[in-house]
Amino acid sequence: MTSIQTQAEMTLEEFLRLPETKPASEYVEGRIYQKPVPQGKHSRLQTRLPTAINQQLEPQQLGGAFTELRCTFAGRSIVPDISVFTWERISPDQNGDIQNEFTIAPDWSLEILSPDQSPT
Repeated sequence: MTSIQTQAEMTLEEFLRLPETKPASEYVEGRIYQKPVPQGKHSRLQTRLPTAINQQLEPQQLGGAFTELRCTFAGRSIVPDISVFTWERISPDQNGDIQNEFTIAPDWSLEILSPDQSPT
């Protein structure tokens, strides 16, 4: 990821008031990082893997996989390529639908690395 903001004075609350970017930006330790633009292989894997995960988890209400879901917790706001939550941690909104805002850490998060990204 590329740092687009090095100002440590920005708070998480200030970051969350900024407009969303495409690709998504993340907030970690006072810095903003913009995710790289996904390309073909990345996009294909990001589409197929959550479908496979959901085919195994959802029928038994064990959990659910989400793509590009903003997760805000512990002073950070990240957008993993794929986030997986156990069923009991997927809280419904007042209408019984899946909530829009997730203010908890995923149980499992996956980042699909682009060829020019380092795993560290």
